[in-house]
Amino acid sequence: MNRVMTGVSGMPAASSVSGLRVPVLALVLLSFAALAAAPALRAEVDVKLKLPQRAKIDLRGKESVAVAPFIVVTREGQESPAGRDVDIEREFSRFLEKLLRRETDLRVVETGPVELPTFDLDDLLTRRAFWEDLGARAQADLLVTGSLDFDVQDRSGYRTEEFVSPLDGRTYYRQVLVEQTGFEYDILLIVVDGRSGEVLYRDNFKDFQNFQSDEVDAISGMFENLFALQDRIVNVFTQKEVEASRALFTDIH
Repeated sequence: MNRVMTGVSGMPAASSVSGLRVPVLALVLLSFAALAAAPALRAEVDVKLKLPQRAKIDLRGKESVAVAPFIVVTREGQESPAGRDVDIEREFSRFLEKLLRRETDLRVVETGPVELPTFDLDDLLTRRAFWEDLGARAQADLLVTGSLDFDVQDRSGYRTEEFVSPLDGRTYYRQVLVEQTGFEYDILLIVVDGRSGEVLYRDNFKDFQNFQSDEVDAISGMFENLFALQDRIVNVFTQKEVEASRALFTDIH
């Protein structure tokens, strides 16, 4: 008859496995080792980082910039762009000059009156002699031009919503007029070398803003678009810090 020895509080002092006696302490240690060897749990942590973005153009040897005329695009079927009570080209040029003065190290110079030889932008960009002459007259290393398309949209309409009747407590559906105004800005931004007339950079910047009202004026809507785009525009001419989210994974034992 096999006997099992007991220690304090009746706990077995040893176990018999196939004739071998394994100390209890060894079993406990083996259990802890198994837990330590188990795969670690992973936790995800979101962090905000400020990342530098280099200027989109090479600014070596470039110290001055001038804002040349932009061509205002008219949508098909319109006599003039939406928001025709607003001088879109003048407002944008003033905005861009202030932005360049405030956010970059470039010296902003004036071009004076400029008469474009053509309003076909693709044709205009091939006329390097015109840009060389404009750059020399303005003493500008860089010239900024392009096209602007600003559109005000009446987006009012009816939508279905449910309501509970105070009379019988039942849920009904009704049509409700929702007044909305949309503002869409499409900017084609082009940077030309003021010495050679060569196109250095070309890109589109688009923004749409929607307001739950039909009383928002065109100027307010236009500047909401521009404020949303200004960081991207500045990044063409200078290094810009942008905030980005990153996920970090940590091990939990």
